[in-house]
Amino acid sequence: MTYQVFDTTLRDGAQREGISYSVVDKLAVARLLDEFGVGFIEGGWPGAMPKDTEFFARARTELQLRNAVLVAFGATRKANVDVTRDPQVQALLDAETPVVCVVAKSDIRHVERALRTTGEENLAMVRDTVAHLVANGRRAFVDCEHFFDGFRYDPDYTASVVRTAFEAGAERVVMCDTNGGMLPSMITAAVQDVVARTGVGADRLGIHCQNDTSCAVANTVAAVEAGVKHFQCTANGYGERPGNADLFAVVSNLQLKLGLKVLPDGCLEKATRVSTALAEIANIAPDTHQAYVGAAAFAHKAGLHASAIKVDPLLYNHVDPSVVGNDMRILVTEMAGRASIELKSRELGLDLAGHPDTLTAVTRKVKDLEAGGWSFEAADASFELLVRGELPDADFVRPFALESYRVQVEHREDGSVVSEATVKVRVRGERVIATAEGNGPVNALDEALRVALSKHYPELKSFELADFKVRILEGSHGSNAITRVLVETSDGARDWTTVGVHENVVEASWKALTDALTFGLARTAANAGQGSAA
Repeated sequence: MTYQVFDTTLRDGAQREGISYSVVDKLAVARLLDEFGVGFIEGGWPGAMPKDTEFFARARTELQLRNAVLVAFGATRKANVDVTRDPQVQALLDAETPVVCVVAKSDIRHVERALRTTGEENLAMVRDTVAHLVANGRRAFVDCEHFFDGFRYDPDYTASVVRTAFEAGAERVVMCDTNGGMLPSMITAAVQDVVARTGVGADRLGIHCQNDTSCAVANTVAAVEAGVKHFQCTANGYGERPGNADLFAVVSNLQLKLGLKVLPDGCLEKATRVSTALAEIANIAPDTHQAYVGAAAFAHKAGLHASAIKVDPLLYNHVDPSVVGNDMRILVTEMAGRASIELKSRELGLDLAGHPDTLTAVTRKVKDLEAGGWSFEAADASFELLVRGELPDADFVRPFALESYRVQVEHREDGSVVSEATVKVRVRGERVIATAEGNGPVNALDEALRVALSKHYPELKSFELADFKVRILEGSHGSNAITRVLVETSDGARDWTTVGVHENVVEASWKALTDALTFGLARTAANAGQGSAA
């Protein structure tokens, strides 16, 4: 029996605080999940949510899924209501999905206190709903809400819900850790116990874990190791409270660590790209420290690590990053040794192996600068400029030289604040003076510098300041504190980050700005085959 990868990003994942998918968003998410190779995509609750009803209607003509089938989610019939007359059950059929997943109460306390009905009526609700769906040609899955809490309180009743669902024709009965309070050992024991009580094979059960103990991924893996072959996840672990089991971590662990084939060939290496794309649709910044797919998942900072990686990258990587579509990165910090600097330089296309003196000089300079507050781990562009400036045979020359700059800020009577900057630079043998206004001193400096350089470097028009971060460094206080500025710049095709540090925030910003323009011009010239931008 094959494994069933069931994704509920569009239903359970959408319950995360801050996420609100439009119908267009939901269609885009479904396409990406299908591309990643999941088997089931739970699209939402038709009938209860107008947006979800519209999604299923549009999906019939707008989605051409290759790997997944759509699943409509809903509840069992209401207590003491004929299943054929329950409008929400009918809405599940109207969604026209091949699979329907219904949630059922499996904790007798919830049956009696939340549904305000009897245990027998709840079993009848499960039986009638599943049988009705199957009679209408649907594959039926049953999510047993609060399964583990209910099983610990009254295992006989919870087991009876499982038996009833299967007797009515359910294909899968899913054990839900709704409150997210379980640990892996508890999951394993519960699976073994429910199999013994019901006589149902573990391979017919499913698992759905919330992350309230930060064990959702581990709990899901434990269930699969105990024989469960249907597991429910959300992309990037989205969901209410701390979230759900992260789809990308679960499938990577199962496929790479346990050797289980849970995705079609060629899909796992799409994990990083799909994870990032789904984060963008959700309008949530990607988690850089997310397992497997985060930008820092294979980033190495310590010099000892880099020395070993230089010999064999797998010595400090638990898997080859490329198998999940990720990359290894070497971070350049005060912890960096020669190996870190050499590997990072090679990553940027600069081979220092043949320049031991330069390697020593760059290593010493990085350590000295980092001790003074500089940080190159998030500023690859500034690091690359530093290395190029130290190479003995490099033809790199900075595209301009500063003579002076001046910034003044005027607070006017009407309350408006205007900044004006004047820069004097030498560029290609010419002395240029330019003045510009901005909505702040940094913006004014940026505008004035662009005016001064635009005659010689018209390509600056495509450069845009994308982000600007200022940080007062730890251990420095008051108006004389050391300030670190990070500037992110984009040319529409690629982003790069530069850094500047100084007691004066304007000077720190100037250093980061000039590095940003210098790096962009150098790269543009190199791409055009012209060598240095100088």
